[in-house]
Amino acid sequence: MRKTLRGFIFPMTVAFFLWYALYVLLSAYARGFMSVKLIGNINVALLLGLLQFVTTFLIAWYYSRFAANKVDPLADKIQNELKSGGSN
Repeated sequence: MRKTLRGFIFPMTVAFFLWYALYVLLSAYARGFMSVKLIGNINVALLLGLLQFVTTFLIAWYYSRFAANKVDPLADKIQNELKSGGSN
């Protein structure tokens, strides 16, 4: 079960951290790019900032699906094995 969780959590954490670091670096060093207006007063910085929230919710949703399909069945199997005294 730990291997299954790590296979999801570590790559997703790295991907989100890199995405966040890109946003921070662009905000610090690419001010011209980040200030480009897209629609009205909405610029690239605002759009990327809002996408940080969207990404967070998507990861949470994806994790809940992953847990329901992969982790919960493993946890149920372990719990049943413990209840039955470890016999198969």
